[in-house]
Amino acid sequence: MTTGTVDRAALESKVKDMYTAVAENPHGEFHFEMGRAMAERLGYSPADLNRIPSEAIDSFAGVGYFFHLAALQPGEHVVDLGSGSGMDAFVAALKVGPSGSVVGVDMTDAQLAKARHLAGTRGFDTLSCRKGYIEDTGLGAGTFDCVISNGVINLAPDKFRVFLEAARLLRTGGRLAIADIVADSTLPDTVVCNADLWAACIGGAAQQDDYRAAIQRAGLTLEIIEENPQYQFISHRAKRATAKYGVKSVSVLARKP
Repeated sequence: MTTGTVDRAALESKVKDMYTAVAENPHGEFHFEMGRAMAERLGYSPADLNRIPSEAIDSFAGVGYFFHLAALQPGEHVVDLGSGSGMDAFVAALKVGPSGSVVGVDMTDAQLAKARHLAGTRGFDTLSCRKGYIEDTGLGAGTFDCVISNGVINLAPDKFRVFLEAARLLRTGGRLAIADIVADSTLPDTVVCNADLWAACIGGAAQQDDYRAAIQRAGLTLEIIEENPQYQFISHRAKRATAKYGVKSVSVLARKP
C-alpha cells in the first residue's frame, strides 16, 4: 500500500493546486463531477443539503455516500479526513446536533479558509477545521466516535498509515465510514507514477483486495463494502482508466473492536 513510484512532493503540489481550484472555481473543468446534482444522485438527502451552505455543496468533490453506514447519533464526536470545503462536515454537524462536534482536517489552505468562513458565518458552532495531513492529524487518540472521509484516502501514497491514524483516533467501538476510489486490478507504473492522475483520484486507486487488507491490518474490523455505480468520472482520460482497470467508487464501514 506504499508506493515509491510517485514523486510525493509533486503529488502534494498537484493535489493542493487542484483542490485550491475546486474551492475557488467550483464550476471549472475537472476530471470529476462536482456539486449538488451529483451529491443527490449519490444519495444525499435534499432536506440535509437545504440546511447547509450552498457554497460548500458547489465545491463538493466526493465520490460516494456513507452516512447511512455511519449512522451518526446526537452528541457524537466526528472527524472528517480531507474535509475540503466542508460539505460532509456540515452534514455530520446536522446529524450530531448541538451536543456533538465535528473536526475537519485538510492540507489545502483555500479549502480550509472556505470551510471556516462558511462555518463561522452560518452558525455551525460545533464544526471546526484544522490544517493537517490525514495520516498524521495531531488529534487526540481515542477521542472520536466516527471517522469519515470522502474521495481522499486514494490521494494518500501510504493508505495503511491513514487507516492506522483512523484506528488511533477512534474510541473502542467507534466507526470508520468512508467513500473512496479503488481498482479491480493493480494499476501500472505509467498510471501510478503520474501525479496528475493521482490528483484526479485515479492514479492512487489501490487494488480493492489490498485496500481491504490495509483496513484490517490497521486493527479495524471490516463490516460493509458497497459499490457506488452512481459515481462516474467525466473526462475522457479518466473514463479510459475506469474501463481498463476497473477504477470505481466504494463506500466502506469498519469498526474498532
